[in-house]
Parts: sequence; C-alpha cells; structure tokens
Amino acid sequence: MSNIRHALTVKRADDFAAWYQEVISAADMAEESGVRGCMVIKPWGYGIWERVQYLLDQRIKDTGHDNCYFPIFIPLSNFEREAEHVDGFAKEMAVVTHHRLITNGKGRLVPDPEAKLEEPLVVRPTSETIIGDAMARWVQSWRDLPLKLNQWANVVRWEMRTRMFLRTSEFLWQEGHTAHDGELEAKEHTLRMLEVYRACAEEDLAMPVIAGEKPENERFPGAVETWSIEAMMQDGKALQAGTSHYLGTNFSEAAGIKFQNQDGDQELCHTTSWGVSTRMIGGVIMTHGDDDGLRVPPTIAPWQVVILPMLRGKDEAADAAIVDYCDSLKDSLKGTVACGEKVRVMVDKSHGKAAAKRWDWVRKGAPVVVEVGSRDMDNGVVSLLRRDALWAESGKPDFHAPSKHDAAEQIPAMLEEIQTNLFAEAQERRDANITRDITTMDQLADFYNDNTQYPGWVEVQWSKPTGAALEQVVEQLKGLKLTIRNVPMDAAPIDQPCIFTGDTAVERIYVARAY
Repeated sequence: MSNIRHALTVKRADDFAAWYQEVISAADMAEESGVRGCMVIKPWGYGIWERVQYLLDQRIKDTGHDNCYFPIFIPLSNFEREAEHVDGFAKEMAVVTHHRLITNGKGRLVPDPEAKLEEPLVVRPTSETIIGDAMARWVQSWRDLPLKLNQWANVVRWEMRTRMFLRTSEFLWQEGHTAHDGELEAKEHTLRMLEVYRACAEEDLAMPVIAGEKPENERFPGAVETWSIEAMMQDGKALQAGTSHYLGTNFSEAAGIKFQNQDGDQELCHTTSWGVSTRMIGGVIMTHGDDDGLRVPPTIAPWQVVILPMLRGKDEAADAAIVDYCDSLKDSLKGTVACGEKVRVMVDKSHGKAAAKRWDWVRKGAPVVVEVGSRDMDNGVVSLLRRDALWAESGKPDFHAPSKHDAAEQIPAMLEEIQTNLFAEAQERRDANITRDITTMDQLADFYNDNTQYPGWVEVQWSKPTGAALEQVVEQLKGLKLTIRNVPMDAAPIDQPCIFTGDTAVERIYVARAY
C-alpha cells in the first residue's frame, strides 16, 4: 500500500520528534501560549484529559479517597523543613517575592520595592509539605486514620527543555496523599495505588505498562520507596506514566503528623503520595498515533462516533433531510453501551467540504467516522470508517456501507474491538522490542550504538548496588544516554551475574532511553 497519501507531512520513521509535534497541531490538541514551557490545551486535547480525569477519579474514589484542594502558593519555610525534598525541586521552583507592581517612569511595570513579601511563596511544584501541615492538624488519634486525600490541580516546575504534554513548566495532574498508622498499611496502599494507575493506563488508555520499583537514584525526593508504571513509545523510548511513593515517616517528622495510638502513646504517621499528569496524553499520542494523526482509544475519546452529513448548501430541504437522517442514527446510538458507558456520538453540522471534515476527524483520531450523503440516505445506508483500520488494500480509505439500522447495532461492539486492538497492537510492539540476551556492558554499549533509532529496552540482571557503586553504574549508563526504568514486579528468576559489577545478581531491571 505504498501509494497511500497520508494525512500528515512527517512520518514517524523519518523524524519521530517532528511527527509528534505535527500530531498535536494537526489533531488540534494544544498550542504554544506565549509563555515558554506553558501550553494552551484546546477542546479536543482537554476533552481527552477530562475523560482520563473522570475515569481515574472514579478509580481513586473507589479506594476510599476524598477530593480536596490546597493553595497553589506554599510558604518557602514549608520546604526548608525537609532538606532532601527541597533539594530535589530547588532548581525547578518558581518563587513569588512581591505582591504589587509599579511603573518605573519609562512605561514599564516593575516589582514595587515596598511590596516585598516577608516570606517568599513557592508556586506549587508538589504538595507534600502543605498537605502535611493540614494532616498534622487533622490527625490526632488512631481513629482519624487512615486519612486518604486526593486533589486535581496544576503544578509549576520550571523546566529548561520543554515539549508539549511530555514536559512543560505548568501541567495538570492529580496528586494523592495518605497517612497511616503503620509501615505495612502504608506500603500496601502505595502498591494499591500503583495498581490503580496500571489499570487506568491499560484498560482506559489502552497503553501497556510495566509496574515496578524505581532504583535508589530515581526515588522521589524524600521517599523511602518509589514505584512506577513505564510505557514504551513507538520510538522505543520509555515514558514514566505514573509514580507511587512510600514516604515512611520522613514528611511526618518534618510536619509533625502524629497520632495517639490505642495504648495512649504518640506515634508518627507513615505517609504516601502518588500522581499522574497530562503527560499521559503524550503517552497516548506516542503509543497509538500513526502517519495520519492521532488514534484515540474509545474509552477516553470525547466523541467515540462522529457523524458527518455531506451537505451541499444548494438545496436546504435536501440538506435538512440528510441532517435528520444523521440525527436519527445518533438517537439510535445514544442508548447503546460500549466500554462500560453509553456511546458518545455527535453530528458535525459545521460548514466545510465533506472530505476536509473527514480528514480533520481522522487526524483527531475519532474512533469511528460515519459519512452520510444523499445517495447513502436514498439507499438506507451509511459510509463507515474505522480509525484503527483506516486503509484498504487498494490504498484508499476502507469504507464500509452497512444499513443505518445495522450500523447502530454494530458500532458498540466495534468500539470495544478498537479498544482491544489498540492495546494488543501496542503490547505486541513493546514485547517485540525488549531484549533479554545481553550479559555484559560491552554488549549493552554495542546494542545501543548499533541501534541508534528505535532500539527499545533491555532487561538485565544486577546486584542492586547502593551509594558510590550505584553512582558509578548511573554514570556508565549516562554515557550511553540510558537510565534504569524500574525493577519489574513479575520478572523471571535470576540466572546470571550482575551486568555492571559482576557480583551475584538479586533482581532484573529495565534500562532504556527515556522521555
């Protein structure tokens, strides 16, 4: 099918980074804002985020959490209490130092020297410290535990190298925070929320992930353990799609989160935090997109079915009849169920040429596009196009022409099949690009030097070095532009020495290039 004329000007195989940017633009998802590292999320992109938010919020509430909201401004002193935490974010913090502007006599606005804040305020990079203050007030007794909170918010981390959705100075996310009466319960909850993220990524976003623990050097600042879900993008790079942290008593000690146990003694709470962000949308683009644009899994598609009446604008009565025909199909579909919810369907009655409108929705990745012209209406059929199977062997769009009645019956099952197919396709691609037969550093270097474009991941065995020995391993990997992703939870048994130290291995890890 080499004669296909794809909808994008850049192909994934030619320039993956440029392709990614074109998908965002062509799918009308987001645009630059005029502030470096900040983006305007447009309705289609935000609609996808709303779907992720809705589905994940239900999963979070099902685990017993309540939503709340905390201020975007955090006193600097809050961070200074927790040295390791502040060191981890210090270079990314945006700081407010004044509360008023004045003109400088040259037509410019400048901070008023008389309006300097007594204490600088940090624009929220994460909320452990301010939520910790609240927990210290709200928790007094063992009866107050566990305390399970979640907030949907924006955060600011002043990134030097930005890319829309993947790494921006401001982004949207949810962050959960819990307090428990002991280590065991807190660790169990850390893994429970990791499983919530895995289920959301795989079942809602159709994005296969590998769950596992991060190594010491990749832990969240101040955490005792950090766990992640890692997804493979089509260029073979890894994307950290979500993290869950067991914080021990580090933050409780700094904030004074204590409770009186059943014996009347004071104890420090064990806390957790966990979050995912709009970075997941970047993962959806790079997992499912193709040379025609985005492909949105039906579960998170704002509109799962888009019906396009082919209006000519010359005969109002004829056009009205086609619109009525399309509306009747919409009404038939609105009562049906796919992927656990009522089918979301819209009729695009906007002006424009039919072919142009079709390709707009193809680039946006609407799972099913239905076209209806006068001939379709006269024959009682529709022209149906599946976004996951766009092209026929002839190199032309693979339209099907079921009757209107049959289309209404077939589309719900079709949506579920698209959801399943997208996941299976991504999982097959990921599994085919994990290499497991490398046993020395020289082999690892040769592998990545010889496969410069889409090398995928390598699973190796290691002895879990710490301290200086771990730093040496990190530097070795850095020279190859590699990082340790995580220790997979379901890895095979150990059968080789550590690839880095030669010592007895204790677990397997994934190494990869990453976003």
